[in-house]
Amino acid sequence: MQPRDLTARMVGPQRSRGWPGPRGASRAQRAAGLGEEMRSGSSLGPEPPGVTRRGGASRRRGGRCGGGRGQRARRKMAASGAAAPAGNVFPFRDARATPDPVLEAGPVAPGPLPVPLVLDNGSFQVRAGWACPGPDAGPEPRLQFRAVCARGRGAARGGAGPQVGNALGSLEPLRWMLRSPFDRNVPVNLELQELLFDYCFQHLGVSSQGCVDHPIVLTEAVCNPLYSRQMMSELLFECYRIPKLAYGIDSLFSFYHNKPKTSISSGLIISSGYQCTHILPILEGRLDAKNCKRINLGGSQAAGYLQRLLQLKYPGHLAAITLSRMEEILHEHSYIAEDYAEELQKWRCPDYYENNVHKMQLPFSSKLLGSTLTAEEKQERRQQQLRRLQELNARRREAKLQLDQERLDRLQYVQELLEDGQMDQFHKALMELNMDSPEELQSYIHKLSSAVEQAKQKILQSEVALEVDVVDSKPETPDLEPLEPTLEDVENINDFEPLFSEETPEVEKPVAAVQPVFNLAAYHQLFVGTERIRAPEIIFQPSLLGEEQAGVAETLQYILDRYPKDIQEVLVQNVFLTGGNLMYPGLKGRIEKELLAMRPFQSSFQVQLASNPVLDAWYGARDWALDHLDDDAVWVTRKEYEEKGGEYFKEHSASNIYVPIHLPKQASRSSEAQASGKGSGASGGSAGEQA
Repeated sequence: MQPRDLTARMVGPQRSRGWPGPRGASRAQRAAGLGEEMRSGSSLGPEPPGVTRRGGASRRRGGRCGGGRGQRARRKMAASGAAAPAGNVFPFRDARATPDPVLEAGPVAPGPLPVPLVLDNGSFQVRAGWACPGPDAGPEPRLQFRAVCARGRGAARGGAGPQVGNALGSLEPLRWMLRSPFDRNVPVNLELQELLFDYCFQHLGVSSQGCVDHPIVLTEAVCNPLYSRQMMSELLFECYRIPKLAYGIDSLFSFYHNKPKTSISSGLIISSGYQCTHILPILEGRLDAKNCKRINLGGSQAAGYLQRLLQLKYPGHLAAITLSRMEEILHEHSYIAEDYAEELQKWRCPDYYENNVHKMQLPFSSKLLGSTLTAEEKQERRQQQLRRLQELNARRREAKLQLDQERLDRLQYVQELLEDGQMDQFHKALMELNMDSPEELQSYIHKLSSAVEQAKQKILQSEVALEVDVVDSKPETPDLEPLEPTLEDVENINDFEPLFSEETPEVEKPVAAVQPVFNLAAYHQLFVGTERIRAPEIIFQPSLLGEEQAGVAETLQYILDRYPKDIQEVLVQNVFLTGGNLMYPGLKGRIEKELLAMRPFQSSFQVQLASNPVLDAWYGARDWALDHLDDDAVWVTRKEYEEKGGEYFKEHSASNIYVPIHLPKQASRSSEAQASGKGSGASGGSAGEQA
């Protein structure tokens, strides 16, 4: 993208955005010129991309769309309801994750060193693969799965163990069981992190016994706490016994992957992920950690905000508005407005709303629609339902009878031991039955025998009742256990009343065909209008969520103001966007508009979006591992870990800044005793001198 030259286009509409007018002109002259241009409707030449003029024509268009005529049209459209054209209807995909295959063995190293393993450890998704030179690396990492796991119930008793990532399939039924090792974007639960590593190593085909004999490149957060890095190094070196390890920042890996390797570049990285948004200044190829800033908003908060908006809008579909579907709307139907207020004005126009609203179709069932069955068909269906209920009760009675009969046989066997005089075995069996005396045993046998006889009589009566055809509209169901038919058995909601009602009219009137009053499919649609821009807007306006934070534009300007003007000019020439939460259409134009508003007159800048904002971090880490495989100055070996601790790492172009821990040395007890002894002796001597 060519640098922008904004020399001759700073007069007129830009004054409302805070740009200065032409030099040498007074404020009154600039205001007069602005008013004349707006009255005449004259153009100032071709507008730069990313800038929208606020002239009289656009205001007149907005006025027409937002006036009384537009309100009447909206009321008419709302009254018509299902009569509106069925356009822009999108079904939810509700995609399920497919289990990852288990590879037999990893790739064979072409040289003497083993193949490095690259792990992009993100809070939303983990991406893992081999750093193989040439085409063997594949177009994408071998593994991509959600960084969540769910512990199954009864795992300690031999049940299903914890399930990780793509083995979970659909996340919504297990949403309450999901656990993540991350707090924001920092791993804090190392037990869950170990489960993620086990899943990676198992499915990548690590064949070494007792250890992972491969160098590992691991991504981490910006300014990662030393304690988190210490626990991560301890896990990898102590549990998996890896030979060496290197840490790096995911956004820096993505930044260097999209730049020529020979150039030492400076720039500003805007990285937005699932939990946080970071703005990182790069000076001469190294991270300026002192001026990095973080905004605690990302894709997770946008999905939660969109879910709240739609649940308030459609309280009848509360359970169907899930987080997974909100993430699908964010990824496929949302966009960033270049001018948020102006875009909201456009949505007030009925034509614009109808052409741009996305109708998300929820799954529904048409079984509860009005039925056109006759009275004879309904009577036959009720008889079939009654037979099914009787058969179900009969099967339950038979199962209960079998269990009672087995227990009765057991009790009678114990009573036979008493009659045969085998007292030791009798008392042992009595203790197993948790009984105290033979009288209690006899009482249980009597009660159980009567219950078995009653159950046999009920089974015989039910078999006789099944052979007789039910003719009466009010069937008698003697000794039936109360069972309610499910929606799969009863297709019409009106079938509940004649089956269980106490009084049924003798003569039933023929039921006319019931036509649906409204379109059931249209009732199960979510009209996503302004929500398409409101949810992703929170990274620019956190106040929409009630957060007392600065947005991306304010934070960007705050960071630039901390540098001299010459360094600012260098930084804005290379504004780089990466991260999964920056893939919305229109985001690049919005960043350009914000930079245009904050940069001085006649300045230029460049904004670049990563070629693949999601996977470029992994690609950059793979390229870095291949370039520095033999460079011991960037890898932490096991010996160095044991000598310098888990928080130690070696700096490189894509890493954090290493700040060692300086702990004050504690004095030993002997030295403390000596110091106290000297103090007491000195005090005694001084007292003697005074005497």
